[in-house]
Amino acid sequence: MIRRDALLLGLSAAFALGVPAWALDRALTPEEQQLITDIGAHNSAIRTMVGRFLQIDTNGGRSEGTFFLERPDKIAFRYAPPSREEIVSIGRGFYVLNRRDETYYAYPQDSIPLRQFLGDKIDLLNANVVDVTTSDGYMAITVIDETVAGTVQVSLIFGTDTKELAQWSLVEPSGAELTFSLYDVEKDVEIPRAFFSIPATYKPLEQ
Repeated sequence: MIRRDALLLGLSAAFALGVPAWALDRALTPEEQQLITDIGAHNSAIRTMVGRFLQIDTNGGRSEGTFFLERPDKIAFRYAPPSREEIVSIGRGFYVLNRRDETYYAYPQDSIPLRQFLGDKIDLLNANVVDVTTSDGYMAITVIDETVAGTVQVSLIFGTDTKELAQWSLVEPSGAELTFSLYDVEKDVEIPRAFFSIPATYKPLEQ
């Protein structure tokens, strides 16, 4: 079963930029602040990304597929068969498409606020960061935020050398966990405009 709601919650919490309700219980070191700033600047400079993803849920269920990202405000996740689902954001919220039935339904922008990672400028220091740890060549930045379904905790994991997003993991309001890893990533490649659109033949469904 595709945990699409969990993925959407993770994007909501990880990429939302709002008024912090939680805070770190310590001061960041100057080195940590600089690395987080550098991570934001590095990723802001990447205008397009394509690659593969692996999604693992609490029960060990695995889903794979390809993703396409274009700044600002565009991202698509295409799940591999037997799934026929696709999640697309085109700047007005998220759309979950069913390629078999040619239908879709929408999460409006005000309920899934994709503004942080897809924006022109990434500023993680102003997100709801509650923990920062560095080990084995990676920095984990943990964010807690409120979503339409409740409180979600997300850990964004970046390579300290590459400064690129390698993985994020999240804890849903129910306590279930989801890990989402990226690999075979290519940057600054041309992505067809159609990848960030909803075919005119698709019919909307009510939530």
